[in-house]
Amino acid sequence: MARLDMTLQDVVEATGLNPRTLRCILQGVTSPHARTLHKLAEGLGVSTDELFQDPYQSGLSPFDQATNPAVAEVVDAHPGTFARWTPTDFEELFSRMAVGGELTEEGTLTAAKAMNVRRQLMLEVAVILESSEAHLMHDFVGWLYRRVTTID
Repeated sequence: MARLDMTLQDVVEATGLNPRTLRCILQGVTSPHARTLHKLAEGLGVSTDELFQDPYQSGLSPFDQATNPAVAEVVDAHPGTFARWTPTDFEELFSRMAVGGELTEEGTLTAAKAMNVRRQLMLEVAVILESSEAHLMHDFVGWLYRRVTTID
């Protein structure tokens, strides 16, 4: 719908499906039947397989790849730095730009290491939030957030 700039009413008209059925599908309240998926795909002009693809995992932008050629070389040369990376992580790295344009090898490694530090921190926070110490994390983050957002 978003890619085709269609409203719910546009989809209703294109597919012949009931608006309530579409709302339930969009809200995740119900799983559509095969006939419904077929009508939806046909009305949107896509394959039914495309309905199951995550729209946020569309792959690396050709522009980002073309403007940061050093990134792919660094990824190949330093596989340990990029262990357990997701496609989203690579998209973020490829989309970064340096002050003068494309990332250099040094800039790519610096950005990757910073992303790895952030990932590890988020993992540690997630573990703490699942523990009996969650209230301390909550209080500390609240205090720290107020400290950095308060203008003196």
